[in-house]
Amino acid sequence: MSIRLEFVLLAQAPEANVSLLCDRFGISRKTGYKWLTRYRTQGPQGLLDQSRRPSTSPACSAPGLEAAILDLHRTYPDWGSRKLRALLPAGGVLPHHSTIEAILRRHGCQVQGALAAPNLARQRFEHAAPNLLWQMDFKGHFALTCKQAGRCHPLTVLDDHSRFALCLQALAGETGAGVKATLTQTFRSYGLPERITADNGPPWGARSANGLSALEVWLIKLGVRVSHSRPYHPQTQGKDERFHRTFKREVLQRQGFHSQQACQVAFDRWRDLYNLVRPHESLGQKPPVSRYVPSARLFPEKLTVVEYDDGDHVLKVKQKGQIAYQGRMVFIAEALAGEYIAIRRSEQEGVMSVYFCHKRIRDIDLRTPANSP
Repeated sequence: MSIRLEFVLLAQAPEANVSLLCDRFGISRKTGYKWLTRYRTQGPQGLLDQSRRPSTSPACSAPGLEAAILDLHRTYPDWGSRKLRALLPAGGVLPHHSTIEAILRRHGCQVQGALAAPNLARQRFEHAAPNLLWQMDFKGHFALTCKQAGRCHPLTVLDDHSRFALCLQALAGETGAGVKATLTQTFRSYGLPERITADNGPPWGARSANGLSALEVWLIKLGVRVSHSRPYHPQTQGKDERFHRTFKREVLQRQGFHSQQACQVAFDRWRDLYNLVRPHESLGQKPPVSRYVPSARLFPEKLTVVEYDDGDHVLKVKQKGQIAYQGRMVFIAEALAGEYIAIRRSEQEGVMSVYFCHKRIRDIDLRTPANSP
């Protein structure tokens, strides 16, 4: 400060050589004249070091915008910048998601990154319309904080086209009766899909090869086709698996639950948030409700009698899941005991096909002796 003051006082002398003084003080002429101008306009205070920050920042985010971004982050702390951007009020130019990340970091907020797992395909197959396929599975069970209350087994059902969560139910176990009761309520609310896919384990899959579970028999009688994912290939139900990861991060890892009822209250609240508010990247940052409509196929409170074509040979399945046909005892499925099946010719000569409703159960080869296995 003293050197700068000495320079400007000498430079203001009537016959002072400013260029020579700059050389002697080891500064450029530009710096010398800058000090002189500041001293004349501001006095000695003008010789102090000044901030390099520009006086104006035309590209700086408006305070109101920053406040809106911070409010959204406090409300939805698990959502990344792209989702927060989609929730900003329309009207005007929205900031880039990287700008939102910078604002959050500047205010000391933890910015959530993408959850995509490495080495997984970024583009998945998607059915063309809602209710063509529902994906169903249990999210891994977890212990409740009250030991006597047991464990919670969340059942999830997701529409393949819209990612709409049709069901998020807290169950005490993974039983066929519990799943059937939950699906009944789901069907009453959203109608019947064309097809449901699940894994191969109980309660939706039978323990015996090519068998049917009681739950699958009920779905078939409703006119819902059932398919199963490949064993040890959870990516077959990739959308539901992805839903499970989001559900675990935003709900299960954030709080504990003392009862099934407490679980269900939290599950219902989060399902509404997921379906109605939360932007989805694969849906153009729109919530799933923007692409979902309920099915036009209403749930029948009373199942109709299974009917077959006139040319079919109709038989009733015995209690052990077998039928007697042309001197043979043929195993069909234990879950079909008491139900009627149809036997009709296949495309192969000497081979008959067994059907239950629309589903082909197995073939009977009449070319082999009746006592052959």
